Amino acid sequence: MARGGRLGLALGLLLALALTLRAKPTVRKERVVRPDSELGERPPEDNQSFQYDHEAFLGKEDSKTFDQLSPDESKERLGKIVDRIDSDGDGFVTTEELKVWIKRVQKRYIYDNVAKVWKDYDRDKDEKISWEEYKQATYGYYLGNPAEFQDSSDHHTFKKMLPRDERRFKASDLDGDLSATREEFTAFLHPEEFEHMKEIVVLETLEDIDKNGDGFVDQDEYIADMFSHEDNGPEPDWVLSEREQFNDFRDLNKDGKLDKDEIRHWILPQDYDHAQAEARHLVYESDKNKDEMLTKEEILDNWNMFVGSQATNYGEDLTKNHDEL
Repeated sequence: MARGGRLGLALGLLLALALTLRAKPTVRKERVVRPDSELGERPPEDNQSFQYDHEAFLGKEDSKTFDQLSPDESKERLGKIVDRIDSDGDGFVTTEELKVWIKRVQKRYIYDNVAKVWKDYDRDKDEKISWEEYKQATYGYYLGNPAEFQDSSDHHTFKKMLPRDERRFKASDLDGDLSATREEFTAFLHPEEFEHMKEIVVLETLEDIDKNGDGFVDQDEYIADMFSHEDNGPEPDWVLSEREQFNDFRDLNKDGKLDKDEIRHWILPQDYDHAQAEARHLVYESDKNKDEMLTKEEILDNWNMFVGSQATNYGEDLTKNHDEL
């Protein structure tokens, strides 16, 4: 992290860039904002390995954590967590209870992420992060040594990201005091999770893709955001399919370009609930008597589908205070 020149230029550049990029709400290749954005369609061959379920809950890297546990350890931990998912204590886990649990765990991951970086920005330890604190922590070296960046490609990056971060910070600052509480700072770092930040997500996505600056995303810009045509060969089939998607489903008014409303419809789909879909899937696959509810026995009999998911949360739920959920 850049700290006003106390670090060397190279280190300052690298860390300041890392802090800046950490807050980006969308990633190249996949613009749709939802918890499973790194996942595609469930592959047919995954029906036995359950890798999709584990990755849907944890992400591709963290899903490997439970690989180190024995089956008996996994079942024991899962059994204790089932008791907590069963919020009304009736001995059954419904789809709704499972959905609520998954969403709570997903939210906690976000707040845990904020907690990890909080001390880097809250320099005066007043339990708030002012815009000035964030700006100095992230851009301090750049602002203090502008001459060193004049001939650097990073100059354009910092020049673009600073006002963009300020705009997003002010949007997350609901009381307008230019200081972020933990909740406001969470909205700043994870705008896709907060309703009042959705317009910022749409606007930043438009700015990222709209290379000609006309305020719209045409088909070539849409494709260029996900595919770099480095040679003169034919486009892959999936790119041709994306062009069809643009024409048939993205460009709703058929004017050849996407406006903000169409971008919102694309990246913030209203008809998809990841937690609901995953909860239904887990119930369907584990519900032996087809009563649309799961007993602890049914869950433990299908323990390998749940192991490694956010429902088990690395086993941390056995030791943490569950009131925080």
